[in-house]
Amino acid sequence: MDSFWDFLWLIIVSFAFVAYLMVLFSIIGDLFRDHKTSGWVKAIWVFFLIVAPFLTALVYIIAKGGDMTKRQVRAAQHARDEQEQYIKQVAGRTSAEEIAHAKTLLDNGTITDDEFSQLKAKALQ
Repeated sequence: MDSFWDFLWLIIVSFAFVAYLMVLFSIIGDLFRDHKTSGWVKAIWVFFLIVAPFLTALVYIIAKGGDMTKRQVRAAQHARDEQEQYIKQVAGRTSAEEIAHAKTLLDNGTITDDEFSQLKAKALQ
């Protein structure tokens, strides 16, 4: 029965450690995402995260938790916008644009006549 409780304690401690690492990496990521904070202030936060990690993490979350959320939402929105723009750019080409692009490559000598014909046939499919 003793080994069961040791195993249970190991699971609880492991969960707490992983949760702490997630909080720590979130704080460090937020520090580098924050463009308003100076480098010296960021260095001080990192120093205290090393010296007194639990207390510093708690203070950081209390002091900057709202701004942390706003920065994270803004970064996610920026990534989503860039992804949508890329998808529109790649998927939005018409056959005429594909052929014009291939013709530019042909004129520049990047591709041969055979490769141009293949790209043209592919664009017209």
